Amino acid sequence: MEAGADEFYVVIGWQGDLVRDFLERLAKRLAIRITPLVNEDWEKENGLSVLKARDVLKEPFLLLMADHLFDPELVRALTTHSLPDGEIALVVDGDIHNPLIDMDDVTRVRVENGKICDIGKGMIDFNGFDTGIFLCSSAIFEALEQNRKKDGDTTLSGAIRILAEDGRAKAISLNGFWIDVDDPAAFKRAEKGLLDRLRDKPTDGPVSRYLNRPLSVMFSRHLVKLDITPNQISLFSFLCSLVAAGLFVMGGYISLLIGGVLAQFASIIDGCDGEVARLKYQSSALGGWFDAVLDRYADAFLLFGLTWHLLAREANGWVLFTGFMAIIGSFMLSYTADKYDNLMRERIKTGGGAGLRMGRDVRVFLIFLGAATNMVLTVLVVIAVVMNVETMRRVRVACVD
Repeated sequence: MEAGADEFYVVIGWQGDLVRDFLERLAKRLAIRITPLVNEDWEKENGLSVLKARDVLKEPFLLLMADHLFDPELVRALTTHSLPDGEIALVVDGDIHNPLIDMDDVTRVRVENGKICDIGKGMIDFNGFDTGIFLCSSAIFEALEQNRKKDGDTTLSGAIRILAEDGRAKAISLNGFWIDVDDPAAFKRAEKGLLDRLRDKPTDGPVSRYLNRPLSVMFSRHLVKLDITPNQISLFSFLCSLVAAGLFVMGGYISLLIGGVLAQFASIIDGCDGEVARLKYQSSALGGWFDAVLDRYADAFLLFGLTWHLLAREANGWVLFTGFMAIIGSFMLSYTADKYDNLMRERIKTGGGAGLRMGRDVRVFLIFLGAATNMVLTVLVVIAVVMNVETMRRVRVACVD
């Protein structure tokens, strides 16, 4: 779906009823159309599964392997590709040293001048791997039938070889994440590969990159196995911040310290909602917006709690003003984040550096330090100054760019 597909046909076989029930729930949850196609000969060669779609697919279509995980960008390259009639295109991984590949099982490809010359397992002369991501025309069905009549071969690779002989199999060479998950060893490699990708978020601030993200990825590895949604994780993180703010209001160093630790814990958990969403393929604009709204409320409660903590000891207009500036600086920094992050992404694409990002991760970590060291006023002053100065800097960057 992230690549632009909006209708799906899924060939089912082994434990077909269970898969069908799952697909029905998935279609309802994602509000998309998924049509199961039954292949009674699912134990035989994979081309027979492709032929089950012959009567329902008349226009160019994407052909994907159900046991492959891949970056949507690899598929997006095909959705924008113009496919001449009678041809097919395959995304070929040109990284023949890809550590996620099982060399004993992978289908190898030899490509010359953008065309597939040969394809199959165990090839010695090859310069790429079959990612299992195809853009097909009805020519794939004709090639499968031709190959079956010729020598009884109903493999997809056999049909591609038929098309390659006529120069009708194009190779789209791309590098990106993909893996064929066939066995427990491949499952572990896929899990590690997906978790490693979560650590590399270009908009992460320094606290997120070096402290929060390694810990949140560790939590997400277990959370993804539970029946919970990313929004529920966002809500849990918010509630932790709310309790932390209440502890600040209670007064006393012990409550302050526990509140600071809980606020930092909530900041770490706040990274898990997006990670679990990506791991479960449940990312949505609504989920991101819901998380952002809760974060703003959490920030306000935490800074208000610290301000209340100081005012309870000594009513002081300076403290009230500092707390107000910290809250407004926090809000303005968040308000400018989207525009600034887009500018940084464009800068990275053109070879520039992202620079230091000052965001919520730094703000909450300062709150934790202030609570742990009982230097609440100092931290409020620092947050008020740093957040407002950073907001002004972002405005300047946006004006210059």
